[in-house]
Amino acid sequence: MSDGKKKFHVTKRNAKQTWIPDSDQRFAAIDVGSNGVRLLLSRVMTSGGYSVFAKESLVRMPIRLGADVFAQGSISKEKEEQLVSTMIAFFYLLQAYIPQDYRACATSAMREAQNGPRIAERIRVESGLDLEIIDGGLEAEMIFAAHVAETLEPNQAYLYIDVGGGSTELSYFAKKQRLASKSFPIGTVRFLNDQVTHADWMEMQGWVLEHKPENLKLCAIGSGGNMNKMFRLAGKANDEPVDLATMQSIDEMLQKYNMEERIRVLHLRPDRADVIIPASKIFRSIMEWGQIDKIYVPQFGLVDGLVHDMYDKYNGSR
Repeated sequence: MSDGKKKFHVTKRNAKQTWIPDSDQRFAAIDVGSNGVRLLLSRVMTSGGYSVFAKESLVRMPIRLGADVFAQGSISKEKEEQLVSTMIAFFYLLQAYIPQDYRACATSAMREAQNGPRIAERIRVESGLDLEIIDGGLEAEMIFAAHVAETLEPNQAYLYIDVGGGSTELSYFAKKQRLASKSFPIGTVRFLNDQVTHADWMEMQGWVLEHKPENLKLCAIGSGGNMNKMFRLAGKANDEPVDLATMQSIDEMLQKYNMEERIRVLHLRPDRADVIIPASKIFRSIMEWGQIDKIYVPQFGLVDGLVHDMYDKYNGSR
């Protein structure tokens, strides 16, 4: 940011100001998660030191890999075929979009599946896409790559909470620095399969309390599709936080509806209507443990972090 002012170019054909960026780049990111597979097509436009990250398209396939992995330790033949077909389709979408670069990552379900590496190799051969199976630490780093710290208030501490189908990623931030991160085998699909142990639950509670920064007001940052939906149920504007009382009310409200009612009344997708119950429990519990009164929901996730990371590498970490 040289002079702190946005630069615009005015065209005679349009009375309004038209922004013509100095650079216009396209990136794509794929997240093979435990409850779904996502492809983000993102455009990054830069002018005068300002960069705008625009989500041009987000494609999601409801392939619940975690249901197989957390129950039997491997991905079934049926889910494998679905995943390979999806990745081949994503390849053709990338061919049409022509991104400057792409990155595809798989998280909890694929890294725990006995046949995960073999399936990743099959995807490489049949689709031409390289799929990385990443650990929880790298997953947290990719979220951090979305420049979370740059938006935080220096006089506050934050607990970043990302709840997925197979794991929950937690990171503490204070004074615009990441203090501690940990991945826990506590996810929404695991809850549905009754595979979250009391020991896992107590370990996460202990970590939240042990690493909580002292003498700083603590807020939370929530990520994941379930948190985004709860944010909309709260009726908040984009920059508004959701307070703990509202989170508790949403949790209680969700449990009053059965599966069919959550789909019909709350307009949830079938693959969201079941996992949102354990997700609500996880977010609510973490906020209560840390005595956190507010949670902000900037609506970013792993795919956003991947795009930011690629952009930084191509542009000298602007």
